[in-house]
Parts: sequence; structure tokens; C-alpha cells
Amino acid sequence: QLQASGGGLVQPGGSLRLACVISGFTLRGSTVGWFRQAPGKEREGVSCRRQSDGSTSYSNSVKGRFTISRDRGKDTVYLQMNSLKPEDTGVYYCAVTARSVITSQCLIDDSYDFWGQGTQVTVSS
Repeated sequence: QLQASGGGLVQPGGSLRLACVISGFTLRGSTVGWFRQAPGKEREGVSCRRQSDGSTSYSNSVKGRFTISRDRGKDTVYLQMNSLKPEDTGVYYCAVTARSVITSQCLIDDSYDFWGQGTQVTVSS
């Protein structure tokens, strides 16, 4: 089970930290991804983390502003989002697969088997 939280309304330039709590799933060797879907647009991969070696990947649109990390003690994966822009608005989803996905594939939604319910992020003044 995946539970995403931390979304909300924030002004441009602000920050949010999303959390994805993963239960009933062994994270060792897995890959966790964050995706988002804006109204009228397709879902897109934002960031991902391969647990086996901690390697990460980011979409070009968020690189340098977003950071994915894991709290081992809580089986939680975070997405720290800084310098938010209106175009970051959307529903953010976390996803997990038991496989160790290569970074060139981990921003593709077909790489994942389980999905959380999503949390709304709105960036607006």
C-alpha cells in the first residue's frame, strides 16, 4: 500500500515536501518513482530512486529544483520540491516496483506495479 501526502497550495517560488509511505512491501531492491498529471495532460515521470544503490533520476523540467530521498527507518520516500512554478501544478503520485529499474526507464509509468492515490499540488499566486 502506498500513501502519498504533503500536497497543497503554494505561491510561486515556494516549497513543498511530498511523502510516500510504503507499507506491506519490501523496499530492498525496489524502485520508487514520483509522477504528476496536470489537467488535460498525460501523466509524466518526475523523479525516481533505485533503492539498491540510491541512484536517482529527474525529468529535465524539475532537475535542480526537486530532490528525491528515502527515510529507511520509516519506509518513506520524499520528494522535496523547491522553487515551485505554476507549471508544477498537478496531482502527484508515487509508485513502486520490486524490480531494480535502470535509470533510463524509471520515469516511465509502465515500469511500476503499484500506485498511490495521489496528492494535489497547486502553485498559484
